[in-house]
Amino acid sequence: MEQNMPPVCVIVGSGEGLGSALATKFAQEGFEIGLVSRSAKGSAKALEAVAKTRASSRVRYFAADAYQPETIETAINLISDDLGDIDVLIYNVRDEFKRCEPLEMTYEALEKTFRLEVIGAFAAAKSVLPGMRERGHGTVFFSSATAAFRGSNSYPLYAIGKFGLRALSQSLSKSYSRDGIHFVHVRLDCDLDVSIMKKLYGDAYDPENLANTSDVAEAYWLTYLQPQSAWSNEIELRPHTETWTY
Repeated sequence: MEQNMPPVCVIVGSGEGLGSALATKFAQEGFEIGLVSRSAKGSAKALEAVAKTRASSRVRYFAADAYQPETIETAINLISDDLGDIDVLIYNVRDEFKRCEPLEMTYEALEKTFRLEVIGAFAAAKSVLPGMRERGHGTVFFSSATAAFRGSNSYPLYAIGKFGLRALSQSLSKSYSRDGIHFVHVRLDCDLDVSIMKKLYGDAYDPENLANTSDVAEAYWLTYLQPQSAWSNEIELRPHTETWTY
């Protein structure tokens, strides 16, 4: 990164909930923001939020499909060409909650889950790691869930995908932390306070029982600030009212 150039944060999966909150937080802290999602509509809220929060921050959107890893690589390379060296990568993509028994899983569904949760995350990390290693610093976050720690008889696809994501995070950390790269697997053991959850909860909706996305983004930021001698490679987040599920 050229001297005096602002740092760059790339968010893959920059939707209106946590993705938008993460973009806002890192922009507030002086970062240029690269947003990656399947469509411009998916990143519209994040683009708007960054513009309102810090008009001087450059924010760019690039299209990519996490099921197609080559598109992830292309988008991140374009962001680097446009904004500069990437300091922070946040892979914030998740599969749908598809309820089924393990024997009801199809080969196609299992392959799609693996491509989204693991191969897409690897493509994103692979795109930034050479530069980070060369510069001797960088941070990579993987947004995940408690499903990464336990199998499921009703949501096996989601659990298998998150297990793979956690294994990828640990493997990268064990290989490249010594190069100054901080890898963080973020376990969100909760529901987020986003519009779809308000709709699902209906009359039972209570923000005290959900995680505020701005507060979650603050936790990512505080983890980013950790000194090298005391890094967290796994963090778990939940509201104080949450019944622990693991």
